[in-house]
Amino acid sequence: MTPEELEKFVHRQLRNLPSHRAPDSLESRVLAAIERQAVIPWYHKSWSYWPAFVRMAFLMLAIGATGGFVAVFYFGFNDVNTSGLVAQAGDKLSFFTQLYHVATWIIGLGTQVVASVPSIWLYGAAALVAALYGTFLGIGAAAYRVLYRNN
Repeated sequence: MTPEELEKFVHRQLRNLPSHRAPDSLESRVLAAIERQAVIPWYHKSWSYWPAFVRMAFLMLAIGATGGFVAVFYFGFNDVNTSGLVAQAGDKLSFFTQLYHVATWIIGLGTQVVASVPSIWLYGAAALVAALYGTFLGIGAAAYRVLYRNN
């Protein structure tokens, strides 16, 4: 059998099967679930079900609260002496500062190495990568046409 004949045969056999009735209790369960969803208030649903006015009011309130907190921390703690806290945090986070310095050194070294390579080599490498990518796509397309083409 060809794939088309097999498809027609399976389709014909499936159409000949008798249809099954849904359980008698299914309709009542579905209607009950729909009614339960309908009585849930909007504020218990996700953000997209909220009325537009309430969403805008909530957004404005959130932006105002964030601005208020920023203002309190900026102006309220501006003259607090934090040198002890910074010293303790520096002791606890010294690993991260060392990690930052190592990453900065690696990035600087990489920048120097790339800067020392002639630009024609970089263009050549980019052209080689593009050619290999195109070859891979061409081989893949040819393999697909040979292996999966329906005659």
